[in-house]
Amino acid sequence: MSTAETATDPPVGEGGLTVWHVTVLLILTFVTILYSMTVTIANVALPDIRGALSATQDQITWIVTANIVATAVATPMTGWLASRFGVRPVLLVAVAGFTLSSVLCGAATSLMALVVFRVGQGLFGAAMVPVSQAFLMRNFPRHLHNASMSIWAMGAVLGPIIAPTVGGYLSEAYGWRWVFFMIVPFGMIAFLGVALVIRESVELVQTRLDWTGFLLLSLGITALQLLMDRGERNGWLDSTETWVEPIIVAGALYMFIVHTFTARNSFVNPRLFLDRNYNLGLILVLSFGMLNFTPMVLFPPLLQELRGYPQSIIGLLLAARGVGTLIAFTSMYFLGRLDPRIPMTFGFVLQGLSGFYMAQFDINLTTWGVGWTGFVQGVGVGFAWIPLSVIAFATLKPETMNQGAAFFHLLRNIGSSIYISLSVVVLLHTAKIHYAISTEWVSIYNKLFDMPFVAGLWNVSSTTGLAVLSGEIQRQGLMIGYINAFYLFAATSFLTVPFIFFLRVPKKKKPVG
Repeated sequence: MSTAETATDPPVGEGGLTVWHVTVLLILTFVTILYSMTVTIANVALPDIRGALSATQDQITWIVTANIVATAVATPMTGWLASRFGVRPVLLVAVAGFTLSSVLCGAATSLMALVVFRVGQGLFGAAMVPVSQAFLMRNFPRHLHNASMSIWAMGAVLGPIIAPTVGGYLSEAYGWRWVFFMIVPFGMIAFLGVALVIRESVELVQTRLDWTGFLLLSLGITALQLLMDRGERNGWLDSTETWVEPIIVAGALYMFIVHTFTARNSFVNPRLFLDRNYNLGLILVLSFGMLNFTPMVLFPPLLQELRGYPQSIIGLLLAARGVGTLIAFTSMYFLGRLDPRIPMTFGFVLQGLSGFYMAQFDINLTTWGVGWTGFVQGVGVGFAWIPLSVIAFATLKPETMNQGAAFFHLLRNIGSSIYISLSVVVLLHTAKIHYAISTEWVSIYNKLFDMPFVAGLWNVSSTTGLAVLSGEIQRQGLMIGYINAFYLFAATSFLTVPFIFFLRVPKKKKPVG
């Protein structure tokens, strides 16, 4: 049955905005800011956390990937939760749990504890974006979707601007724990806003959760992430675990697909996949997720460990990306009449060009190069995201919005988590190969080491000289690894572009009155 508040809610139609619409838009934009902050806030403090908790290069990425995987696992449930219990209670629980998990992250005393609490952030935060988006798409007039999505999506931009800038300063001045504690006031404001403004506008559906589908999908996602995170450490094919995990992934996902199309009330409505634009949107959002957060994970350790930049400077450099996205989002507000495929293509091409530019970096990269590249990336993200979000849902029926948004954001998160791990694998594997090849040339019989300027830097006849040389070889190897990861980033961006031209642009309805 529907809630008592429905009488005060405006019907879905083709009219203009009301005060209620504007207030809801602002509140849900703030909820998005809260979520987007936590996605990026830990990145700027990763080098400090690594040192404080004695983590390795591949272990420290768990702080990011565990959060994204948890979000990916919980995201498919959000559509059912919103339909079963309503948007308001789901968002209230999500914001409260998310804020509490942030406090626990700041209080963590070990890497494992921090990873567990980051998982909590992901589980509770999973509902914030898809439920907010579905609510707006369902309750706003269709001809205003582009404008409302532009404003709402600014939340996803302001978070990455605020989080690294303020977080970098707090981490440098007071320690890494404060990057998590700073989320608390934002969480309290979001909770009050949702409690006071959000009301249900559709009847609640009394259905059971398809636990079989949910568990199969969760098992497949988790096994895939473990494979990517632990494969390099386990020596890939040399480890039994690395053989077992792909079998689990293939088996779980195969059974999930069969179950989805044969079960009476499946976890994911198979009718969603009959929509052409939505299917193409899933492919594009998977690629978008791959590209979205990867540079923000790679840059902090690159800048601090290879260049020695402080967290405050790293935070400002990461914020440049958010500024670029904000400018693009603002532009999209005024470019809503364009064929959405045009800005989407422009966005992915810009990201590809930024990736190619990053691949030209060397060990002496400058703040200008990093900041400018991040800015261009941000512009690309902004031009790609809004038209993608609108056109993917343009032909879906209102009753499928919750589930469609949940699966849409699921693939975005899967793309992010897997691609981050893949990039780290490329980085570390390249560094190992370079180190092994380069050390073969280190010998007292190599006449290059007899040259005065070389012998002055690296005396291979002494233990100290060998240690210094080993460190430099490792630095150069890591830099080559970063370059290869950036080439992969660029290739993924350019290969995505052809899929855009298969989208169909629905005809716009003229507003009534």
